[in-house]
Amino acid sequence: MSRVSRSLAKPAAAIVGVCALVAAFVAFADAPAGRPFAAPTAIGQPAAPSVTGLGQVTLALLIVLGAVFAVAWVVKRMRGFGNRAGSAIDVIADIPLGQKERAVLLKVGKVQILIGVAPGQVNTLHVLEEPLDLTAPPAAPTDSRPTFKQLMMRSLGK
Repeated sequence: MSRVSRSLAKPAAAIVGVCALVAAFVAFADAPAGRPFAAPTAIGQPAAPSVTGLGQVTLALLIVLGAVFAVAWVVKRMRGFGNRAGSAIDVIADIPLGQKERAVLLKVGKVQILIGVAPGQVNTLHVLEEPLDLTAPPAAPTDSRPTFKQLMMRSLGK
């Protein structure tokens, strides 16, 4: 399970629970007074769908979708909350090296350390003598790979 899906598992479970409670409350509130909840009624002519029923369903759907997006926004904003040790350790940069491997540049005090992170292990790769100045982004590398169109034309012999 990825790190993102694990961090979203609890809020997603909470959203499902809240939606179930809201649905139960709405079903209970719609029951007529004086009749026990879920009591059988006489079978009669089925009611034709009405515009008000469609409006209620649409409104409920919009409320649920709004709640899902609001919780997702809060989770995104709170991602780094609570796991900071002051400003003693900062992640300056990280880059994926494989599916589960990363190289991470950390700033510990005034020292920068390059570490390798893989499942189940973290290794120090290099301790930088002089800290890197990361104010100006490096120039974008030129992409010399052929495009899909060029590959197709080459495979067709043109």
